[in-house]
Amino acid sequence: MNNYSPLKLLEYIRDGLVEQEHFGFLLRIKTDNKVIKTGNDNNYPFFLRSCAKPLQAALIIDYELDKFYNMTSEEIAICCASHAGEPCHVKTVKSFLDKTGFDESYLKCGLHKPLSKTEQNKLILTGEKENILQNNCSGKHTMMLAICKKMGWEVNDYYKVEHPLQIAIKNKIYELCEGSPSPLEGEGWGGGHYPSTKDGCGVPIYAMPLKNMVYGYLNLFLDSKYVKIKEAFINNPYLIGGEDRLDTAIMEANKNLIAKVGAGGLCIVINLETKEGLIIKIMDCDMKARAICLIEALSQLGWLDEKMLKNDLIKNQNKKDILTLHGDKIGEAKFKGMEN
Repeated sequence: MNNYSPLKLLEYIRDGLVEQEHFGFLLRIKTDNKVIKTGNDNNYPFFLRSCAKPLQAALIIDYELDKFYNMTSEEIAICCASHAGEPCHVKTVKSFLDKTGFDESYLKCGLHKPLSKTEQNKLILTGEKENILQNNCSGKHTMMLAICKKMGWEVNDYYKVEHPLQIAIKNKIYELCEGSPSPLEGEGWGGGHYPSTKDGCGVPIYAMPLKNMVYGYLNLFLDSKYVKIKEAFINNPYLIGGEDRLDTAIMEANKNLIAKVGAGGLCIVINLETKEGLIIKIMDCDMKARAICLIEALSQLGWLDEKMLKNDLIKNQNKKDILTLHGDKIGEAKFKGMEN
């Protein structure tokens, strides 16, 4: 296994002393296809995690699910989402699930508390349990059931790696990302094949270098064939994420940006205007560090201007001041910059 070298992207300074550090990578693909890296990932393959969702959702168009089920833009968006489990999300998943003719018992994504703190508090106050539709992957799993029904595939084991659905998804991901399960010699990974594992929701997920993740997004969102997926992101940023979600904040601030977070410290941003892509990977997976670093990087690139940085959702994600409980500022988080 080849070594990689993350750089320090963020440090917290409390009264002049470094108290906290976060290391990672930023990788930008410019219009001339030039790759600019902050930190040397050495083409190490990281797991896509939920950044895979829009790539997986490309099958909606390939298999014409949008026409077969008369899908709304909202329903397409929820299939790509890592949603916060709020009423708008649950309602949209339920709408699409009803169209498929399945019920909640067929979903294999498992249970977790909704990502929305508001919804978590509601559950505490009412004494209710979370439901499977609040799982952030419920839209994706509903899409998987829908594909199986249209294609005549068995539905009870749709999540297994050998299922024809998962084979089709794997092939689509590597097609869009310009990768191969057997990388060429010299690509920086000596394992003979890109690893796969189970994602948190139980379905297969694949690994690849960061640059290939960005290629996948550029090939998806800049292809007119997949315009419905692009428009689903543009028109429904809150459904993609929701309360206190970084990707929602970025897309609400600038309608020319497509953003999608993934677990493991990932977020990919595509600039539809300049046709460029940016990805961040925070090695300790800290979500606050990911947000601050990415927003500062987008600011340096000019993808978020001064007006956009004053957007309330962006400001909430970009809190750099270290405050006491009395509101006294005694330090701040400092972004270390990126390569140009």
